[in-house]
Amino acid sequence: MEHGQTDETWRPEYGSFNGGPKRSIPWHGDGSWMNAHRFEIPRDDPQWPDVYTYTDKISYAPGEEVRFHGSTSAPRWSLLIYKDGAQPLLVHRADNLLGVHSPTSKTAYRDGCDWPVAATWTLPSDLRSGFYRVVSICARPGGDRFVQHHFFVVRPVAADPSRILVLLPTATWTAYNDWGGANHYTGTADTATGSSPVLSLLRPWTRGMVWLPPGAPRICSNPRRDRSAPTYPQKDWAVGNGFSLYYAAAGWAQFDRHFVIWAEANGFHLDFVTQTDLHNRPELLDGYRLVAIAGHDEYWSTPMRLAIDSFVERGGRVARFGANFMWQIRLEGGVTQICYKYHAHQNDPVANTADHHLLTSSWEDPALGWPGAKTFGLNGSQGAYASWGGFTPKGSRGFTVYRPDHWAFGGTELSYGDVFGSEASIFAYEVDGADYTFRNGLPFPTGLDGVPENVQILAMAPAVLAEARWTLEGGRYYVGDADHDYFQALLGGTEDPEAPPQRYGSGMMAYLEKGEGAVFNAGTCEWVMGLTRNEPDTIRITRNVLSRFLAEE
Repeated sequence: MEHGQTDETWRPEYGSFNGGPKRSIPWHGDGSWMNAHRFEIPRDDPQWPDVYTYTDKISYAPGEEVRFHGSTSAPRWSLLIYKDGAQPLLVHRADNLLGVHSPTSKTAYRDGCDWPVAATWTLPSDLRSGFYRVVSICARPGGDRFVQHHFFVVRPVAADPSRILVLLPTATWTAYNDWGGANHYTGTADTATGSSPVLSLLRPWTRGMVWLPPGAPRICSNPRRDRSAPTYPQKDWAVGNGFSLYYAAAGWAQFDRHFVIWAEANGFHLDFVTQTDLHNRPELLDGYRLVAIAGHDEYWSTPMRLAIDSFVERGGRVARFGANFMWQIRLEGGVTQICYKYHAHQNDPVANTADHHLLTSSWEDPALGWPGAKTFGLNGSQGAYASWGGFTPKGSRGFTVYRPDHWAFGGTELSYGDVFGSEASIFAYEVDGADYTFRNGLPFPTGLDGVPENVQILAMAPAVLAEARWTLEGGRYYVGDADHDYFQALLGGTEDPEAPPQRYGSGMMAYLEKGEGAVFNAGTCEWVMGLTRNEPDTIRITRNVLSRFLAEE
């Protein structure tokens, strides 16, 4: 079956799949998901076969050949490819492919899987730019099946200023992908935390980052209205249903897909690029009026930032419906991501060298001298966490309006002091903010954290850089004071409110004019939930931003 055709009688994700044999796993009285990392690798058991594939690149131009590297313990397997979005479309199907098994290295997370090519597909020359979901399937005993999801992106052939160029934050997806043993947070790597500062793109994506079933809990899905210990329903659901412990933190399925479905269903036309494209092919921005980003957007490289800065300075517009702009990465060879994060000054090979400006530390690190607010108007450490676990658990989960006369609020009838988005929990998970002060009842950036003076703070709500202190039965801290202490040491701050960062901050919705262009920054990861949950003010603001930015010359 080739592109443009559909099969309405069956979808690979319908029904039960990925059932496995029962087995006992040793446990201890001090065990929890916090200290017992579980990750995805092949079972390597012909009696319970599975199949995994990955592509040789993250994006392609129409007409190029896609190479699917794979390994399976099944004798035969199938490959299906969908253009994902508001109306998923089956564009390619190959059945009865020969199964070949290859071993998986214990350092596949870092070095890649190095599996042979298991299938190929030459993209049609007229294939539309988009996100393409790759589904690999093999049969299992008793009529069950194993299903694995990967993806690739088809880049636009030529810019169309009437279309929105969606920039997918694939560096953040990579940072959380622990398939094969480790990610930038934890795992089996030979480090104190088990995390790996080096990650390969030449491996599968862990389960839940490309596809999720309806109803999968979000990080902020369970408001805590009493003083009981915090709960983390997304972790319980992940363990109970065989998904990655990080599925809710990043990825197409949890964030970007929600924006794309809403935008397509509401008449906006989209093209797609990845951050890897932005890093290697900044000219892909040329000719577009608007770049849109959604969801969890934490990791960037210097070439990526330079490309966006140049785009805006020349008159481009950026609509960022996301948050958590925090870390510099290096992207080597287009397939290896490097980020030493908290340990960059001690362990990053470029520290104290001529390439020190490429240190993979926080953008707010004085050693870099390039706060994220210079690009997007807000910083990561001045907001951080809200509306989940021990982070403002009884907060409003919405924004309080401070500048209702700004064009972004047109048609909402919101007034000064009104709260919007709380029913949809749009102010949540991780948020970006600025050090600020009030004058005549309005918030203004102080500039102490590098935020440009002309940033307009449109709306805001409290956020924290550390968890609330509590005295509860059975409570555990998720990150405790770790981030707060790190930024205090990094920036030389104190608890003096005039020396950021503080324990307390705010997430913000902001607007920045820069050069000939402009940036709208929603400043929260969960903005997309206002679209999916039909929150009218979030929808109107989103439509205002996209329509105005598309129309501006």
